[in-house]
Amino acid sequence: MADFIQHGLITTLHDLGTIEREKLELLLDQSTERYKIGLVLPVTASDMRAEPFANIVRRLQNVNFIDQIVVVLGIAPNEEDYHQTREAVSSLGDKAQVLWTDGPRMTSLYQRLLDAGLNVSVPGKGRSVWTAFGFLMADPTLKAFALHDCDIVNYEREMLVRLCLPLAHPGLDFEFCKAFYARTTDRMHGRVVRLLVQPLLGALISTLGYDRFLVYLDSFRYPLSGEFAVTSNLARSNRIPSDWGLEVGTLAEVFRNTSVKRVCQVDLCRQYEHKHQALSLDDATKGLMKMSTDILTSIFRTLASMGTVMQPGHFVTLRSAYLRAAQDSVRQYHADAIVNGLEYDRHEEEGAIEGFARQIIVAGETFQRDPGGGEAIPNWSRVLTAFPEFPNQLRKAVEEDAHELATV
Repeated sequence: MADFIQHGLITTLHDLGTIEREKLELLLDQSTERYKIGLVLPVTASDMRAEPFANIVRRLQNVNFIDQIVVVLGIAPNEEDYHQTREAVSSLGDKAQVLWTDGPRMTSLYQRLLDAGLNVSVPGKGRSVWTAFGFLMADPTLKAFALHDCDIVNYEREMLVRLCLPLAHPGLDFEFCKAFYARTTDRMHGRVVRLLVQPLLGALISTLGYDRFLVYLDSFRYPLSGEFAVTSNLARSNRIPSDWGLEVGTLAEVFRNTSVKRVCQVDLCRQYEHKHQALSLDDATKGLMKMSTDILTSIFRTLASMGTVMQPGHFVTLRSAYLRAAQDSVRQYHADAIVNGLEYDRHEEEGAIEGFARQIIVAGETFQRDPGGGEAIPNWSRVLTAFPEFPNQLRKAVEEDAHELATV
């Protein structure tokens, strides 16, 4: 975004358009000679077969600044899915490994943890990312892990360069870097961020008073982005949620485990486009309504874990404060759309806000019934205490899958 304002508790790294892409990549190449980075690509079987993933693989060919790539294949029950994924990433050579979460070897390893009372039973992106981090931890030379989604339609290698450089550059001392961007085509996207999270945070601060964690969350321009980079040490300490609260839950863990001075956000690209979830106003168990409930519940439970007391009346007041803030934001986005020549359906935006407002009450009721929530995936520090060799066993499982299944 074309400004240079620093706002909030974290550092914002802008794209001022003053450095050429080749120079930026050369800077990262030089920085990663001693600061090795692993890349995590979580992908489902359906996304693996789509064109965006093929484009991402093409863009990653011959990269020097990434030492290892782990492609985490999830929601893929068939062996054919595994074979097709290996074929899809074959152009990346030995640098890329495919970790098949639904394969018999990984299933057996998950069961070992479950038998020991460690909850890794819920499949999804959260468990895939957690498993990939463990895989990368088997190599102590890796200093940081980067993660991005595999459905980015307009993916360019510069996105990854900008994500990794704040951690790798020897003159900087960040431990966590979060991406932000404008999600636009002929209209604005990112409805959950624009119409729920941002006005909600303002409403929470107005009803609960100043809270450092809420101000920290409000400092992120796109708190739900799926792209971040984290040092291997911090990844060891962070717990990972397994539902749609993954992004907010990750930010909460970073807040707990490091100083906000070591956290930054980076302008990843001029525009960002990936697949869109349905709003699903008629079915709160699907689409953006389900996502909003998980995010809201995650925020409420995190606040409670930090000592904030929330009574039933708080959620009624919060709903009213949110509605007013969100309705004001619609006026702002409408104006922004007009001066940028974008389509803007104000009626549809208002309908989304009303749906999100209903989910505040639903999430509040869920929180009151179960303030602690489902158990998050344990952090790697705990797992390594009980099973010091587990990352090496993950590596062995991946190698055996590659050897055995390649000969089938």
